[in-house]
Amino acid sequence: MANTQVAIVMGSANDWKVVEHCFETLKEFGITAEVQVMSAHRTPHEACEFAENAAKNGFKVIIGAAGGAAHLAGVLAGHTILPVIGIPMPAWALDGMDSLLSTVQMPKGVPVATVAIGKVGAVNAAILAVQMLALADEELAAKLVGFKQDMHDDVLKSNADLQKQLGK
Repeated sequence: MANTQVAIVMGSANDWKVVEHCFETLKEFGITAEVQVMSAHRTPHEACEFAENAAKNGFKVIIGAAGGAAHLAGVLAGHTILPVIGIPMPAWALDGMDSLLSTVQMPKGVPVATVAIGKVGAVNAAILAVQMLALADEELAAKLVGFKQDMHDDVLKSNADLQKQLGK
């Protein structure tokens, strides 16, 4: 895709049900993302090659989503200088805690910015990518300001609604 700055790499197509929230959040900010399925364990050569060429291919941020052993984001980070955000996926064991620990516990010099497990993490990965890109894009920064203001306003409205229910 032309002018695509974010790559989303999933360890399995089954992760799409969660990762779709990341993709859609990026779209809300006007950011297109390329989505690929690659595995740190089953297609390690392809994952490494993708990460090694990501900057040359115009990407600015890579988001890696994986469950279980969840080494994907770390493998990608080990093969690029681009920032990598890891989304731990709810997996077949430990309700995603295994994924969280595998994603966040990286060795010195190979950081992976790790977000929450699952859907909230997928949305936050997108917001974090937007924040990174907004450092060099004033229009995107303005959209973030509006996003934060909308969250602020939603909380105040929610409180006002509650106060009405309580008769205040």
